[in-house]
Amino acid sequence: MTFTIIGRDPENGAIGVATATGSIAVGAQVPHCRFGVGAVATQGWTTNVLFARRGLPLLAKGQSASHVMRTLVAEDEGRDFRQLAVMDRAGATAGWTGTANSDFKGHLEGDNVIVAGNILAGPEVLEAMSAAYRTESAPDLAGRLLAALSAGQAAGGDSRGTRSAALLVDGGRGAALNLRIDYDENPVAALAALHERSKDAVYRDFLKRLPDEQDPGRY
Repeated sequence: MTFTIIGRDPENGAIGVATATGSIAVGAQVPHCRFGVGAVATQGWTTNVLFARRGLPLLAKGQSASHVMRTLVAEDEGRDFRQLAVMDRAGATAGWTGTANSDFKGHLEGDNVIVAGNILAGPEVLEAMSAAYRTESAPDLAGRLLAALSAGQAAGGDSRGTRSAALLVDGGRGAALNLRIDYDENPVAALAALHERSKDAVYRDFLKRLPDEQDPGRY
């Protein structure tokens, strides 16, 4: 029911996830990332949010995406109903698509990018997302992720229709950009519009002023 992309900017290390689905509030469960650590996107017939709670600490220890993916899947008795995409701090990726998820389902792995989806219109959704991400000229990671999400939607997206979308990008200073459309008739377009509003200089300065691991005393 969901199509998702994880991307990383190799020049500045920014990492992010963009996702959309046919039900409400996809941003509450699917996207998880942390600058200098990696990202986990967890979805499927029954989404396992424990993948993120367990996976991010493993990535923080320096474990590879493939090792973390295998560990999480091996521990999960419901693995056949899950879909998982992992990226480590170096941009290596690994994915899992359980056989009990509904068609079309699948994932495409690459350096600094991975796409995954289930209950899709067809494989062209993932192919369009991957191609759009690699060719998009937007100067920021968020723009490239949103271009990929829009391409997936245009290629058919969730075969039931799309009702929620989310964008999470951690650039390593202050708070992550965390935008969500929890319900809309055209959530991917609404998310793109919200992203444009988020470019307001006052709001971006506010995010950068918030404390983080590198500067916990920032104000």
